[in-house]
Formats: sequence, structure tokens, C-alpha cells
Amino acid sequence: MKSKANVFINRELSWIEFNKRVLLTGMEKEYKTLDKVKFCSIFSNNLDEFFMVRVASLKAQVEAGITKKSIDGLTPKEQLTKINKEVKKLTTLQENYVNNELNNELKKQGVILKKYEDLNENQRNWCNNFFTSSIFPLLTPLVVDPAHPFPFISNLSLNLAALIKDGQDSKNQFVRVKIPTKNINRFIQIPNEIIQHNDESSHVFISVEDLIGNNINSLFNGMECINYSFFRVTRDADLELKELEADDLLLAVEQSLQKRRLGGDVVRLEVEADMPENILKLLIGSISIQEEYIYFCKSLLGLDDLNQLMRINRDDLKENLLIGKTHSQLKNLDLSSDKNLNSIFKILRKKNILLHHPYDLFKTSVEEFINRAADDPLVMAIKITLYRVSKDSSIIAALMRAAENGKEVMTLVELKARFDEDNNIQWAKQLEQAGVHVVYGIIGFKTHTKIALIVRKEKGRLRNYFHIGTGNYNSNTSRFYTDLGLLSTDPDIASDLLELFNYLSGFSKQKSYQKLLVSPSSMREKFIFLIKREIKNANEGKKAEIIAKMNSLVDPEIIQLLYLASDSGVKISLIIRGVCCLYPQRKNLSENIKVISIIGHFLEHSRIFWFCNNDDNEVFIGSADWMRRNLDRRIEAITPIEDPELKSQLKNLLQIYIEDDYFSWIMKEDGTYTKYALKSANNRSQIDLIEQQKQY
Repeated sequence: MKSKANVFINRELSWIEFNKRVLLTGMEKEYKTLDKVKFCSIFSNNLDEFFMVRVASLKAQVEAGITKKSIDGLTPKEQLTKINKEVKKLTTLQENYVNNELNNELKKQGVILKKYEDLNENQRNWCNNFFTSSIFPLLTPLVVDPAHPFPFISNLSLNLAALIKDGQDSKNQFVRVKIPTKNINRFIQIPNEIIQHNDESSHVFISVEDLIGNNINSLFNGMECINYSFFRVTRDADLELKELEADDLLLAVEQSLQKRRLGGDVVRLEVEADMPENILKLLIGSISIQEEYIYFCKSLLGLDDLNQLMRINRDDLKENLLIGKTHSQLKNLDLSSDKNLNSIFKILRKKNILLHHPYDLFKTSVEEFINRAADDPLVMAIKITLYRVSKDSSIIAALMRAAENGKEVMTLVELKARFDEDNNIQWAKQLEQAGVHVVYGIIGFKTHTKIALIVRKEKGRLRNYFHIGTGNYNSNTSRFYTDLGLLSTDPDIASDLLELFNYLSGFSKQKSYQKLLVSPSSMREKFIFLIKREIKNANEGKKAEIIAKMNSLVDPEIIQLLYLASDSGVKISLIIRGVCCLYPQRKNLSENIKVISIIGHFLEHSRIFWFCNNDDNEVFIGSADWMRRNLDRRIEAITPIEDPELKSQLKNLLQIYIEDDYFSWIMKEDGTYTKYALKSANNRSQIDLIEQQKQY
């Protein structure tokens, strides 16, 4: 038996490999300039979340003396050492790229990040006036002395640290100033008339911290600033919920959010590479952080703020991603006519519909489905789960309208959707006020499933219509995430959904379902059965193949079964965007397993599971990855796709992904990735894959 280190890849290191692919994708010359900026921003934002959650968890384990090893045999301390080493390599790569190639490319395109020292007198005057009128009133310098302890540094805040001298004989005093990036843009655009540019395509910016630093003496009248530098702190931001002890889950989450805003332990300190040693020593002593968690940055701190440059009105510098159209089966709907209130239901009684977002518009499919149900007098009830919802959600508006129209509306709002808790709390309150029956799910489990059920009275009997998806009911992310959804009236699946909703509202202890794969009750067992059946078929000389597309593959039991399947001759193709803890193409272990990762303009979010079954294919879509949390600790639903036409569409789509030679990264046997050898990159449109998917 091989050791764990030879069988499993570390989850955290695999995630770092994924984020490396994001960064390297943005560095490819074929991408447009502002799209490169976007990828750099995403890379930094991903890192922030990684430190706030994953690194914070490992750090807490180390401090608690926990030495339990990961699936690849590493202690928490060993993982942290490897993480910091790899992340520092990547952040250095990013900084060098931003400071040189990206900065030069932006300049060539007329997007210039100026430094205060490079401004002429007229430009400085404008900037100083802007500082006085729009920034100075927002600043609060906090001195540190025996009467004023070191101030609390909030999570992800950008800060100025300075040493101030009051008179010749006084000691230097340490002062901290928080940069108000939430109330003012990180990059301040200097008007073209001040720059003396007549070209409207030119955009000149100065960073807010550069402007503050060069006006710092105005904060300390009669004193002298000896030196200053900037720093940024990342804190543990995971919610600590004791659900079993909570009488009111909504209140418990609200209280936990207040603690998060204050912030947990510091897990990373980012400082400017040339920060004066005396300021650095004061910071380290005050924050109490070990040296390995200090990141010396040679570029701007908090590069996730680069996404602000995406607002520039320069369509020539970014890919047009607004390509969606109404699904062909729905395109004849008259969206404005009351006479056609039941038209979407008529269509679904005749035909199942497979949606593929963003190519099929979310607005004219899923939102239309819920909106029509809200206004249709024959609809008796609407039930839906909400995990992440946009702040201007038309679905929420439709649910409230449905309740006002006298329909029975039940909504499960997942309060524990990480970093969306506050938004979901507000929606839950508004829905309850509108008369919607709001539930928060099962204690101890996150409800991650994406399901909606509509009950309609037709000719004296009730008929159920439903949507099961791989992505959230979120109109904003539906434009940039690839997701699938099934609209259908299948009576067996509808019956399963009724049971599942009863379970979610606390009135059922349903453990088995006719067709749905539901976690934590039946999903793991069913996937194990499906993989073992392919193994059996291979051993009997029958056709055996598995194709699976998901966000992450982490579960050790599933991985071991895939290794066994490979050894039995089952051909396995895995399309995994993010974390993959399986080694492919290894002799005597995984020779028949191929792993690719698609990184492109859209975030690949759909999950598809295809099992050959000796040409009697079984195909599934849904909300779950092959991870322990999805299979054991969340409420998830995977639906079979039984319609032959829809099964064929999904097989064709999977084939497009497998054969892609532009967006694909191939996983090598050592767990690293290489970009597919491009045969015709210069002649190929960046959205060829998109066009193919639209035609599948």
C-alpha cells in the first residue's frame, strides 16, 4: 500500500496551485489589458479569503496543540510552513508582473497610475485641493502612548503608520491612520483638463494612500513627520456558531457577524518592502505576529482593489461577456403579455428544458419561471432555497409579491453562506415581513442545494413544476458563472422535492428518495454504487467510463475508488476547476485518469456526473462537489437527467471541455499543471469555447 503522501495531494497546496493558474491566466498576452487587471484582482481577493478561512483554521489548530495530520500526512504546522513558502513565491511573481509588464501595458493604453512625486505643480494643486475637501475630514490619526493603547486594526483595512516628532527634545510618537477606502475610491482619477489630455480614452489616477502620505503633515500641525509607511492586516474571519445552543439562529448569526467585524486573530501582516525598521518593530510588537506571517510587498498593498479599474469606460480593453440569449424553447414567450401567464407552464408540460447559463439568460428562464408563478392565479404554492442572492434580487421581489397575492410561499434562507450572512439576514427579515414562511434549515448542516418547486392547480388537480440547478439564484453571478439547471414536471423528482422541502422545514425525517441524490442521506452511497458498477463492467469486459465536472475533488473515499476504477481499466476524465487531491496518470495507480482545469473569462461552476454503464448512460447535475463537506455535512441535491435529448446535450458539452485546447490546464502526475499546448492561439478567438458551448 502506498503512503498517503504518494496517494493524496494536500488540499491547501492544491488550492494554491489553482490560484496560481488564475494569476498565470491573467498574464497571458492574448488577454485584453483590463481583463489582465481583473485576473490579478481575483488572485488577490482569493488569497484574502484563503488566509481568513483556511490559514486561520490551521493557525488555530497549531495554537491549540492539535497535530492531527491531513489526508496527505502533514501536520497543521507543516502545512502552514509549505503554504507561506508557496504563497510568497506567487505574490512576488504577481508584484513583479504588476510593477513592470502590466503597468507598462496600461500606460500604452492610456491608463496611468501616477505617483505624487511625478505630478507637475498644477496637478499637485488639484490633488491637494481634493485631499483637503474630500479626504482630510475622513481621517482620524490615533497616537500610541501610555494613555492611548495600540488601536484595533480591522480586517483587510489599509493603514498608514507614522513616527511623529513634537519639538526638538520630545520622543518620536507612533501614529496610525486608517485609509478610508470604503468611503472613497482607492484610485482617484485626475481630470483630463488638469492632465492636459484631450484624449477621452486617457485615464490618469493617483492612489489615495499616496495622496494622504504626501499630505501627512497637514494632520499634525506644529509637528514633524519623521517617516511613514503603509500596512494591511488579515484576520481570522470564519464564523464560530454554536447552533445547538442557539434559541434563535438569526440572532446567533447576527452576533457572530459582529465578532467577525471586530475580527479574530491576525493571520497575515502585509507591509511595504521598504518600511522603516523602527516602524516595523513597533508594528510586530503591537500586533504580536510571527515573522513567517509577515509579507513584504514591493507593489501596492491590497491588489484586489485593482478591480476598480474595470469601471473605466474602455470597451476595447476588456472582453464583452454579455452574450446570453433567451433559451430556444422559451424565445417565443411574450414576456409583457398577461394573456400568456401560463405559457412557460404549457411548454414544461410538453418538454423538459436544460438551461446553460450565462449562454441561456437567467432573466428570461429562471427569473421568468418564478415571476410567472408569483402572478399566476392558478399557482397555489412556491418553495425555494436561497444560498447566495444578489442585493437587487428580482426573485426575492417575486416571492414577496407571491405572498401578497395569497400564495403559500416557503423560503429556506441559508444564514451561514460564508461572507453573505449579512445580506441573507436582511433578506430573511424582509421576506418574513412580507408574509413569506422563512426557515433556516437543519441544525448542523448548511443547506447548499439549489431547488425551487411550484405547485399549480390544473383541472381540479395539483401539478408540480420545478427547477434544480448547479448555481445560486443570483442574477449578478449568473452572468459570469457557468451553471446548469433543469426545468421539468417529472412527477417522481417533484415528489422527492416535496419530501426534501418537508425535511428542510422540520416536518419529515426522509432518508430515501426515488430519483434524487440527497446528502447527507443517500448521495455518497449512490456515487459509490455508480463508480463500483463501472469497475464491475470493466472487469466483465463491458464498456466502462466516467466523466465528472466539478469545482473540487477532495473526498478520500471517492478518490480511492477512482484509483481502483482506473486500475480496473475504467477510462476517467475529470474536469475540475479548483482543488484536486487526486494524482492522475501515475503508473499502477491512476494511469487511466486524466484531469483538466478550465480557467477562462467565466467561472466554471457547473457540476456534471456522467457514467457510461455499458452504453446505458446515467447522467446527473446538481450542487455538490466530491468533498466531505458536500457529501456529509451539507444538504445537497443531485438530479438525474433522463431525457435522451438532454443527456446527449450534456455528453456533447463534456466532450467540448475535454477537447478544449485553449482554456485547459493539464494536471501532471506530480500534481502541478501545464497549459495545453496551443496549436493556433494567435488565430483563435478567446471565446471560441463559449461559442461552442452555445451550440452544444
